Amino acid sequence: MSLIRQMWMLLVAVLLLALAGSVALSTASLRELLQAQLQMKNSDNAQSLALALSQQQGDAALMELAISAQFDTGHYQRLVLRKPDGNVALERSASAKPAQAPAWFVSLAPITAAPGVAQVSNGWNAIGTVEVQSHSSYVHDELWRSSLRMALLLTGLGAVAVALALAVLRRIRRPLDLAVAQAQSVVDGQFATVAEPSVPELKRLTQAMNTMVLRMKGLFDGQAEQLQVLRQQAHCDALTGLSHRSHFMAELESALARDEGPVAAGLILLRLRDLAGLNERLGHGAVDQALLAIAHALQTYPERVPGCLVGRLNGADFALWLPAAGVAQDSASAIADALRASLPAFGHGLQVALGAAELPRSRGSSAWFAAADAALARAEARGGFAVDSSTEQLPEALLQGERAWRAQITEALRERRARLQEFPVLDRQGVLLHLECPLQMQMEARAEFQPAARWLPLAARSRLTAEVDLLAVGMALEAIARDGQQRCVNVAPASLLEGSFVAHLRELVLQAPVAARKLGLELAEGAALQHFELLQELGRQLRPLGVKLGLEHCGAGLMQVERLYQAGLDYVKLDASVLSGVSGDAARAAFVRGLVIMLRSLALKVYGEGLQQAMDVQALWDCELDGVTGPWATAQSRA
Repeated sequence: MSLIRQMWMLLVAVLLLALAGSVALSTASLRELLQAQLQMKNSDNAQSLALALSQQQGDAALMELAISAQFDTGHYQRLVLRKPDGNVALERSASAKPAQAPAWFVSLAPITAAPGVAQVSNGWNAIGTVEVQSHSSYVHDELWRSSLRMALLLTGLGAVAVALALAVLRRIRRPLDLAVAQAQSVVDGQFATVAEPSVPELKRLTQAMNTMVLRMKGLFDGQAEQLQVLRQQAHCDALTGLSHRSHFMAELESALARDEGPVAAGLILLRLRDLAGLNERLGHGAVDQALLAIAHALQTYPERVPGCLVGRLNGADFALWLPAAGVAQDSASAIADALRASLPAFGHGLQVALGAAELPRSRGSSAWFAAADAALARAEARGGFAVDSSTEQLPEALLQGERAWRAQITEALRERRARLQEFPVLDRQGVLLHLECPLQMQMEARAEFQPAARWLPLAARSRLTAEVDLLAVGMALEAIARDGQQRCVNVAPASLLEGSFVAHLRELVLQAPVAARKLGLELAEGAALQHFELLQELGRQLRPLGVKLGLEHCGAGLMQVERLYQAGLDYVKLDASVLSGVSGDAARAAFVRGLVIMLRSLALKVYGEGLQQAMDVQALWDCELDGVTGPWATAQSRA
């Protein structure tokens, strides 16, 4: 039972006891008063009747007439005239009148007044005594009416007291509720401060909570800074800060394997000519400055275009992957022009060669590097700041116009020519946590189902991702209703930009409330970076309905999300580029372990995706991951 409810019950109990005690005490006091007054009335009436009877000079007829006249007033239960020897000379009596007060009240507050007694005489001769006893029902009725009036008055005062107490309790409860919400936010991995109330005791509590929250936020920020250092050590070249070769290759493999992205992209390889000779002629200091200038020129692209990858492959070679079609050669030429203007400042003879390749994103990384290497070799042969390029013709299906793409996707959506793939996410014991369910679509009737990597870029260009995601969610809810297995579907960040998407998604979820509790929605890490408020709103709308919300393809970008603890997430999936090779790289393992600790402090589950090697998986179990997915998990589930 809550503290406020206990206080409320205590207050009501005290008021009821006070009300009952006041009414009882008032009734008892009034009873004593009325009983005394009845006793006095009996005595006074007895004296008055005795005086009247004494004036009749012993005439029995006149005394009988006086007694009858007094009795007929109706307020007497019994009038008795006794002789001097105690025998009854004359008596008038009536049955007790029933009281209007309830019988239980009469039994609880009995009134017993002794009869009034007075001497009747004729001169100096005693005639006898007269006894007068009045009805007590009148007294009970008056006592009942007075008690009711007192109870009503005290009840009204009690109601006023309850209203005032309710207002005070609400005033007290507000900061208590804020303190509880603040504590719950800490449990949920959020760091929120609240205004200090005016109540001194609650003010001290709020001050302590705010201090604790700020201290925890400081610890989180310090942990994030430490992770940034570990990331630099694990993933980056010491001189330039760019990704080193192994991490760049892992990032490229991960980017090519994802469903989202453009149909085609470009890769630029840049080489600083004659690095060994330059070190001898200009010295390592000048050459390092030139390398930093090259790194700076390349680093401007990820800052302007999300999804770009930059890396230093070796001492003289750099790579830039551009997730856009038709820009590789122009970008290479722009880089060459910029370096032609800046590199001479560091010494004579500094020159670069650039090779650009543009291929469909479905091609493997080896094909990309083969094409870019060939272009780089041709550029080196020409000397100077030469640029060369290789372009592969896109498949005919990808060269058709946007109107044709939109028509094919729209028709597939209308006819529901789609299905969900299922990839398991396993925990350390091999137990199935949930199924990842990317959508496949049949672009033409009776044709093969195509993975999202083939058509999702086209759907994004045609602004159809919201309809695609609604179809995927609907199919997932239907599948959950059939077998009860938890499933997660991917939601394109572009869908969040559609004004009615979240409302339609909520309506769809409300139609299947039971299945919704086993549904998860995953968005790419970029959604938290570029559309943080929209991600928050998605969580506010769907998480109360039981839907889980997570981020996929996560890596270093998590540390760039300033308010990750306010995103309203349930889990994150670390990208394969972060996890690949973790078993043989202590620095990478330390970074992953630190990242898991940070995310766990935010009450988030942490999964790994794209895992292929059993040794990497074992290393991740040592890093305390909650689950893994990828080719390894698929093979394990089939075994």
